[in-house]
This record gives sequence, structure tokens and C-alpha cells, in this order.
Amino acid sequence: MSSKRLKNPVLIEQKKLAWVFVAPWIIGFLGFSLYPILSSFYYSFTEYNLFKPGRWVGLQNYNELLHSALFYKALYNTVFYAVIGVGLQLLIGLSTALMLNMKVRGQAIYRTLVFLPSVMPPLATSLLWLWLLNPKYGIINHFLNFLHLPEPLWLVSAAWTKPALILMSLWGVGTTTIIYLASLSDVPEMYYEAMDMDGAGSWDKFRHITLPIISPVTFFQLISGIIAAFSIFTPAFVLTTGQTTVGGPSNSLLFYSVYIYQQGFQFLKFGYASALAWVLLIIVMLITYVVYRTSKSWMHYGGR
Repeated sequence: MSSKRLKNPVLIEQKKLAWVFVAPWIIGFLGFSLYPILSSFYYSFTEYNLFKPGRWVGLQNYNELLHSALFYKALYNTVFYAVIGVGLQLLIGLSTALMLNMKVRGQAIYRTLVFLPSVMPPLATSLLWLWLLNPKYGIINHFLNFLHLPEPLWLVSAAWTKPALILMSLWGVGTTTIIYLASLSDVPEMYYEAMDMDGAGSWDKFRHITLPIISPVTFFQLISGIIAAFSIFTPAFVLTTGQTTVGGPSNSLLFYSVYIYQQGFQFLKFGYASALAWVLLIIVMLITYVVYRTSKSWMHYGGR
């Protein structure tokens, strides 16, 4: 039976046609994904400057980064942004989704306005915030002055650069909000009705029904946010353009991806940059594993 199917000319033609359609993806994956990944792993053990063949140095690049103060500075900046920034994005995204889930007049307009900033290109958003955060001419400091509040130096002061970038990240919280909004629409109304019969308040319904049911979405957004935070590049690079160093004042905006760019494309230390990239991969994998293991205590699936 199987030999007849193999000799069937129609099936053979269908398989050939399938390979024709799949071939572009396979070629793209091999050429633009797998080959660069394997190459970077090899170059992480070499001294390579793009113009000469790589010289094998073993673990020297990994040993060098472990003794580099800039490596720990970049790691600290990235972890700071990931913990504070992702936490605020989830909190504000969920709060906004709860408000947009209310049945009020003009609901579609409010949802559009919240999501609209998320579709702006990162470069355009960065240039916009470069003006908004200007200590002299920025509208944010004008607003703070109107309220008689202190006016931070934002991107000029090392103490305010990371809060400025976190504030900027909240501009694109619309995507998080929309995903939460979709999950809130899947919460069965009968659960709320049952809680109403028991005399439960809004906070009890949110804590015992809403949060557990949308916890898989929170897990997804947490993992996605952490990965995005550890790969942040465009805002930090654009906001420090024109300054003496890419990392901003006192390297306070030297994030991990910026550090990789600096070592690779400014100093032409591609072997060292490859080692940094592989360490970043291991760090993200470890954090994802820890979050996954701890999620079993707070994430709930239907029927469990």
C-alpha cells in the first residue's frame, strides 16, 4: 500500500511542489538564522576584527568580560530596566485594560487612542521623546513647572536617564493593554454572578476570578517583556546620539545590547561581542526558566 502511494505520480508532484514552496523559508533560515548563530558561537572563541581571519583564543573573551567593569554596568542597567520597566508596563497595561473593558460610551475611541502610540516606529518614538525630555524646552518639564514640581535633568543626569527611559517605555504600553483586554473578554460572566450572590466586592472578584483566569496571559507578557527589555537598543542609542559616549552620562544608558554594538561595530571586537551575545542568551534562558518554575505557584489553567 505504502509503495503504491510512493509511486503515485500525483503524490510525487505534490511533494515536489511542497518543497518548492518550503524552500525559500529553509534557505532563509539556513542563511540568515542558523549560519549567523553558529558563526557567532565560533567567533566568540576568536580574536576577530572583520578584516582579518579570526585567531583562536579559546576562553579569553569570556574571561575578559567577566573581569570587565563595563560588562557588569551594562548588566545592571539592563536588569534595572527589566525589573522596574516590565513591572510598570504590566501594572499600567492591566489597569488600563480594566478601564477600557468598562461598558461606556465611546469605548472604541478610547481603545484606539491607547493603542495608537504602539504602532509608531521605535526611531520616531525615540526622536519624539528626545524633544519631550529636553530639560529646557521639553513639554514634560514645562508641565512639572506648572505644577510647581522639581524639573529633572532627564537625559543629562545619570540619576534620571533610566527613569526617563522607563517613562518612555510606558508610551508603548498599548500592546500590553490590548492583549490584556482580549483576555478579559474571555472571563465567564457566570463567575462574577456567583460572586455577586455571595456578596463579594469588586476587589474580591478581581483577586479571586480575574487575576487567576488571566494569569497565563500575564505569564506570556512577563516573558515577552523580559526578552524585549534585555534586547533594548534603539531608544538608548538614539537618546545618547550626539553625546561623547554611546552609553550616556556615566554609562547610565549602557544597556547590554548597546554594549554589544559598541564592542562590535565601534571597537571592531567581534569575537568579544559574540561572547557577550552568547552570555546574554544564557542569562535570558536562565531567567525564563526561573520564571517558568515559579509560575506554577501563581499561574492557573482552566480545569486545574
